[in-house]
Amino acid sequence: MNAMPWSVPVAVAEVPETGRRLDLVADAGTRAAVAKFADLLQLPRLEATFELTRYGRNGLRVVGQVSATVEQTCVITLETMLSEVVEDVDLVFVPADDVVARVEHDEDDAAEDPPELLENGMVDLGAVATEFLILGIDPYPRKPGSVFKAPACDLSENDHPFAKLAELMKTEPGTKKR
Repeated sequence: MNAMPWSVPVAVAEVPETGRRLDLVADAGTRAAVAKFADLLQLPRLEATFELTRYGRNGLRVVGQVSATVEQTCVITLETMLSEVVEDVDLVFVPADDVVARVEHDEDDAAEDPPELLENGMVDLGAVATEFLILGIDPYPRKPGSVFKAPACDLSENDHPFAKLAELMKTEPGTKKR
């Protein structure tokens, strides 16, 4: 299906008309692979809960939540830190050739995102969880209470980046001043 480090494929045909609930907990090997994929130091916890319901004739709606504990480097102190990620999921999957389901979705939910396409009648919930985890990760994590303090800048008139060039322009014979 795809190259995501966590794969939990579910066939639409396996979901009864009454729906299905799945609680996923990634094992240590999976968490290590996802941490590497997401460029994290570590991923001590990764869980997802999904409610699957049929959508139209051949589609599937996935509603739930992805939660994780991620270890990253604080961008200010450069110390490791743990933070929590919680992302809500609400996606609709339809077959690529099911024009009716896509049109029904467009009419019902015009303001929402268009449906995702099913791959061979399957939804990979591990891939969904991984994608939503990555969406929820703070790209610039900061430890609580950490504040960036710029170093004091005590430049004299001759310390600016072009001071040497200005000096050369004054002393070089044949150099024109502008």
